Amino acid sequence: MTLERRIAGFFALDDRAWLRHANPWSVLLRNTVLPFLVLALWSRIFLGWYALVPAALALLWAYVNPRIFPAPASLDHWASKAVLGERVWLNRDAVPVPARHRTAPNILSALAGAGMLLTLWGVLVLDPWPAILGMAFVYCGKLWFLDRMVWLWEDMKDATPEYRSWQARAAA
Repeated sequence: MTLERRIAGFFALDDRAWLRHANPWSVLLRNTVLPFLVLALWSRIFLGWYALVPAALALLWAYVNPRIFPAPASLDHWASKAVLGERVWLNRDAVPVPARHRTAPNILSALAGAGMLLTLWGVLVLDPWPAILGMAFVYCGKLWFLDRMVWLWEDMKDATPEYRSWQARAAA
């Protein structure tokens, strides 16, 4: 089981929830989680322990976001294809992806992970520059990763009956 699959397991997305998450609004608004979380944790300087309330709300938003939007009318949007590509990437231990798609996602995930560590350091020591720079690395890594997932989806969408069924469900 891949690390990403374990992380995705926390969100407990079934086929219906994945399809709802493929709504472009879900993908785009999911990008608000990190700034909300950073602001919530930063607010500890004046909220004290009550900063856990907005932090919990930010995490709740991360959990609820993939479920609250309707399934998209079409999967032709970049963000929808990115979500489908993420599903393919999560399934790479069962259905191998082409060699040309194996390296970049790992590098981009490492970039985003390093950015997250820098962000957390900035928040911990209340220094805005590492926090901002770290968030920039997170977003560069994650959005570029999503772009690579679009490419992966385009290459793999007809690879298995399961992948073809994802397209059919959206059309139904």
